[in-house]
Amino acid sequence: MTISPRANIHPSAVVEEGAVISDGCEVGPFCLVGPQVVLKPGVVLKSHVVVTGDTKVGEETVIFPFSVIGEIPQDLKYKSATSKLVIGKRNRIREAVTMNGGSKGGVGVTKVGDDGFFMNGCHVAHDAQIGNNVVLVNSVAVAGHCIIEDNVIVGGLSGVHQFVRIGKGAIIGALTMVTNDVIPYGLVQGPRGQLDGLNLVGLKRRGVAREDITALRAAFQMLAQGEGSFMERSERLGEETDSPYVKDIVEFVLAKSDRSFLTPR
Repeated sequence: MTISPRANIHPSAVVEEGAVISDGCEVGPFCLVGPQVVLKPGVVLKSHVVVTGDTKVGEETVIFPFSVIGEIPQDLKYKSATSKLVIGKRNRIREAVTMNGGSKGGVGVTKVGDDGFFMNGCHVAHDAQIGNNVVLVNSVAVAGHCIIEDNVIVGGLSGVHQFVRIGKGAIIGALTMVTNDVIPYGLVQGPRGQLDGLNLVGLKRRGVAREDITALRAAFQMLAQGEGSFMERSERLGEETDSPYVKDIVEFVLAKSDRSFLTPR
């Protein structure tokens, strides 16, 4: 066990032999830190937090009460294989969030990027890959093997089906079930999620140039109404555009996927 003298450990916390607690960490009342856990500098566990398994928590991440981080996959096939969880820097993990380690049937590791905001009651399942600046609103459930790219927002009480990919900059409305891949910058909403447009508000907030937004609008129209199949339209779009944002969509659509796509209505 390695505990920095500049860490603050509450007397009621349990830190098991082998854990690494770095400079500036705070482990609050009644927390449990397992023997394979590494807390990087400045990590804060508020109180009643469980961090277990082969789990690394990045610098200045704050985890709020009653969260369980790094437990084994919720998978009946799991038989004590190696299971890892890697969480990046400056995440805010609010009350009662659960994040599970990876599984032998997946990539073996669940990854969470930097600067995420995981609100009350969210779940990140085994082998999920979560990018940077992702927001999961209250009670969002992300199933196993999902990929959620950078700058995605998933609205409250939504579910993401296993193996689904959500492209960068997309937004998912509240109370939505996402069963198929979502293109970058897409807007999905409805009880059974449908691709209703582009995340124009998010693009404008990030300062995307007007000409790029115009190119994305035109690309979306082509994907919705052009000739041929959705894949054929995407291939043709890739040959005709110079916009890096449109190319993001084309590359996403043409990449390997285990699901089909939500297509424009």
